[in-house]
Amino acid sequence: MLLKDEVQMLRCVPLFAGIDPAKLKLLAFTSDRVNYAEGQELFHQGDVGDSAYVIISGTADIVVDSPAGEIKISEVTSRAVVGEVAILCNKPRNATVRAATPLECLRISKEYFLKLLSGCPRTMAETMRVLGERLETAN
Repeated sequence: MLLKDEVQMLRCVPLFAGIDPAKLKLLAFTSDRVNYAEGQELFHQGDVGDSAYVIISGTADIVVDSPAGEIKISEVTSRAVVGEVAILCNKPRNATVRAATPLECLRISKEYFLKLLSGCPRTMAETMRVLGERLETAN
């Protein structure tokens, strides 16, 4: 995928829809493209939150550990962002994200993700809305 294609894909991610195209281009340029095989973890519950991920293609399961064993709480597909909660709250990961199918993602560093949010109030507001929806769903 070319940089211009990554920028176009990021423009379709609801969280980043309001960002200036030049900032999206910088986001795409500073992100790492990563691939995961089915069953491979992007991150594990309890890990330090060092990056957020944008799902480009494939499906991932979000699971949590419980006394009764692992529980699948959600499934995410293309254009979803995962891992941002640990970055924003500066807390360990609250869930494990695992590739349910072969998965292609953009990994955004914590440093750049926070810089992007601080420079774009609309994106910060959208992030808060998404987090609020997740909290409501979880309850």
